[in-house]
Amino acid sequence: MSELTPGLRARLAAIAGPGRLLTDPADCWPYGYDNSRRHALPQAVVFAAADDQVPDQIAALVRLCAEAGLPLIARGRGTGTTGATVPDRGGVVLSFERMNRILRIAPGDRYVVCEPGVVNADLQRAIGAHGFFWPPDPTSAAVCTIGGNLAYNSAGPRAVKYGTPREHTLGLKAITGRGEPIHTGVLTTKGVVGYDLTRLIIGSEGTLALITEATLKLTPLSEATRTLRAAYRDIHSAAAAVSAIMAQPITPCALEFMDAAAIATVRAYSGLDLPDATGALLMIEVDGPTACVDSAVTAVETAARNAGLLDCRHAADAAEVAALWKTRKALSPALRHIAPKKINEDVVVPVSRLGEFIDGLERLSREQGIRIVNFGHAGNGNIHVNLLVNPDDPVELARAHRCLDAVFTLVLRLGGTLSGEHGVGLEKRDFVAREIDAPTLRLMADLKQCCDPAGILNPGKALPISGGPAMVVFP
Repeated sequence: MSELTPGLRARLAAIAGPGRLLTDPADCWPYGYDNSRRHALPQAVVFAAADDQVPDQIAALVRLCAEAGLPLIARGRGTGTTGATVPDRGGVVLSFERMNRILRIAPGDRYVVCEPGVVNADLQRAIGAHGFFWPPDPTSAAVCTIGGNLAYNSAGPRAVKYGTPREHTLGLKAITGRGEPIHTGVLTTKGVVGYDLTRLIIGSEGTLALITEATLKLTPLSEATRTLRAAYRDIHSAAAAVSAIMAQPITPCALEFMDAAAIATVRAYSGLDLPDATGALLMIEVDGPTACVDSAVTAVETAARNAGLLDCRHAADAAEVAALWKTRKALSPALRHIAPKKINEDVVVPVSRLGEFIDGLERLSREQGIRIVNFGHAGNGNIHVNLLVNPDDPVELARAHRCLDAVFTLVLRLGGTLSGEHGVGLEKRDFVAREIDAPTLRLMADLKQCCDPAGILNPGKALPISGGPAMVVFP
C-alpha cells in the first residue's frame, strides 16, 4: 500500500477541490464499512463533484491513483452486504453521495438520465409524477443509490416480472481504469452497434469502470394492483404452486416466499392470522390494466391452488394489503432480534427445484446444528438463506462456515448460482471458481486488465485471487 505523502495529499486536494477531500482517520472511518460488518480504514475519501466538471475530476483522480499505486473504491451509501465497498487494501474511497442530480426526464422517449448518487426512492418519486417507475426495487430502496444498484445489478421482488437493472438501463457514462471517459449504449430501446459494454459494466462492482451517469429505461405505472397471501401445509405444496404460477401466461409482479422456520420465527414475535398448520407461505401481487387485473388474479390463484393449500386471502383495500404483508415485513426485525450477527446469503436455484433446495437446507441445518431461516423471491428462485449464528462463539462459527460451504455446493448441484442480487464482493469471491470455469475466469481477468491495467479499481473484489490482507469484521 502506497504511503499518502504530503505531496500526494496535495495532489489529491487539487483534484478533489475545496471541501471534497478527507484524510484525517476519524473523518475517513465511516467510509470504511458496508452492511457486511467488514471494516478497513481508507487513506483518503474524495467526494465526486456535483457539477459538469466531474468527468475531468474523476479521470484525473484515476490517473493519479494509477501512478501512485493507490486502490480506488467507488461508494454510494454503503448498503451492500458483501464487502464490495470496503477498502481492504487502503487507498482512496470515491464517494458519489453528493452526485445526486436527476438530469433529465423524457416521458415521450421513456427514459431518465441521472447521476449515480441519486437514491432509488427519490428517483421513483420523481418519475412517478410522470406516470412511470424504474423496476429495480431493492429492500434498501429508501437509502441505496442508483450507482450501487447498477454496480451489483440489484433488483428486488419486482424482478420476477420486470427483470433487473441490466434490462432497464439504456446507457452509461463512465471512467475506465485508464482514466478515459467512455459512453456506452444508446437513447433508444433498439441498438446493436458495437459490443454491449453497458451490460458488462453493470454488476462489475466498480472493478472495470466508475459510472458517472446513467440513462435508465422507464416503465409505465400499472393502473391496478391486487395482493394475495397463500398459506400451504408444507414447502413442497408451496414450491409446486410457484412452478404452476410461473408456467401459466400471467406473471405476477411479486411472488415472495417464507419457509416453516421463517413463519415460526415471526410467530414468536408478532401475532399472525395464519392457519396453525402453515408450513410455507407465498405473498403474491398481480398488476395490470384495471379492466383485466381481476381476471389475471383469478388465473394466478387457480394456478396456486393445490391439495396443500390451507388458505388464500385477497386484500380489498390498502389497509388489507398492509395486513397481508405484515407477516413478511415482521420477519427481518424478528431475525435481527434473534441473531443480529446472522449470515445472510442470497442464492438462486431453478424454480422447479425450489422444494428440493429447501429440503437440502433443512438437512444441513440438522447435520450442522445451525438454525436456517429461508425467505425471498420465489418467482425467480432467489432465496435469502439466513444462518442464525453467533460469530462470537468460535465453535458455532466454524459449524456455520461448514454449513455455508455445503449450501453453496447444493446450489450449484441444483443448477443455480451463488448470488442473485447481493453481488460477490469479498464474501463470495473465493467461491466463484466453483461456478465459473477456468477459461471463462481467464477471459474475465483479461477484461479487467484491459479496462484497468494498473489494477487500482476495487482490487481483489468479485473475482477469486490468492493472498490479500486480513480483514477486520465488526461484531
